Amino acid sequence: MTATEVPDVFDPRRYATGIPHADFAWLREHQPVSRQAEHRVGDWPEGPGFWAVTRYSDVERVLKEPAAFSSWLGATQIRDPAPEDLPFIRRMMLNLDPPEHGALRRIISRAFTPRRIDRFRADVAARARELVDSAADRGGCDVPPELTDDYPLLNLADLLGVPESDRRMLLEWTNRIIGYQDPEHSEPTRDADGNPVNPRSPAQLADMFDYAGELAAHKRRNPADDLMTALATAEISDTELRMFFFLLSVAGNDTVRSALPGGLLAFADHPDQHRLLLEQPGLLDRAIEETLRYHPPVLSFRRTATADVTLAGQHIRAGDKVVVFHCSANFDPERFEDPLRFDIRRSPNAQLSFGTGPHVCLGTHFARMQLRAFYSEALWRLRELHRTGPVQRLVSNFINGVKHLPLGFTATPPEAPPGPILDQ
Repeated sequence: MTATEVPDVFDPRRYATGIPHADFAWLREHQPVSRQAEHRVGDWPEGPGFWAVTRYSDVERVLKEPAAFSSWLGATQIRDPAPEDLPFIRRMMLNLDPPEHGALRRIISRAFTPRRIDRFRADVAARARELVDSAADRGGCDVPPELTDDYPLLNLADLLGVPESDRRMLLEWTNRIIGYQDPEHSEPTRDADGNPVNPRSPAQLADMFDYAGELAAHKRRNPADDLMTALATAEISDTELRMFFFLLSVAGNDTVRSALPGGLLAFADHPDQHRLLLEQPGLLDRAIEETLRYHPPVLSFRRTATADVTLAGQHIRAGDKVVVFHCSANFDPERFEDPLRFDIRRSPNAQLSFGTGPHVCLGTHFARMQLRAFYSEALWRLRELHRTGPVQRLVSNFINGVKHLPLGFTATPPEAPPGPILDQ
């Protein structure tokens, strides 16, 4: 590949076969901040293009310097939102800059406390055990739809206080929002002129925002020890509450939903690492961090330059889109020795899958708790993991999703000692 042949890391179809590691390696070496065409894909029209940031140090800089790289100016997705949607979208905490971001995050953090989350630890562990039990006797399963998809959804619903009768709506909304680039999950909604409409626009998600308002009103009348009750009585606006419900329903669900099958696949492809974990259970927390590095749930996030700036020697103009690729930073050999190796002993492991800087994921404690509980059951009960069919991945340049993962295994008896579920 010559210096003029810059790899395309925008096309969401590129990720349907996995992270294009060779392309990102070329970019990190030759053009760590590269100009990318935002070309037409299917029904989606061309965009103005963006700068792809691929080295760990540069990704970290962008995420830690909101004064130079704004979440608010153009929001945080590669595609530009419709101008009429942007004012509403900017009310989401994910799309705020300091000091407004910090003020809202402090209020929400008082509701989203480790104490409240830890109250669900035993329920999360019990759910993981039930799901693994349901699959164990079959000797194999299609992991996402049969084992892992419902797990974070139900955990999140418990945390939020969503009634059981309403919980399937969370999955439908998530598929609509996250899977909009994938034909299996979404058919483009069109306007009167036949142009595709972004399914993440406020108009297309009116049912979700309306539900959040109704649920908050119900919690004010019938308070409980759940997150929606705490948010409904916090000092935030109705719009901020609805947007945070949206953020939690997507990010709080799909991060773990994407991480789990990716982690199980990593262990299936590296049986020596699975055996090592069974021999040394104390490596579980390191193993979780390595699965997050090796299979980052989120591929990329966007910022917008607030002024002319130089990044890795590249001049970026004010208003340009700047997209950081976590899936490249996590494999930067300047930061991680032998980065393509899956190594559960890796330490330190400063993976960027949950971000860094002021927007570091607020739900990391809840996510890690879920991952720990599930792996403590699945990796101890389901031995000799191996592929029994092709992996089908989400068509997306945002979420590193796995739609289908047929795995076979040999199950140990239910009375076998599980992994270290609740000791930390």
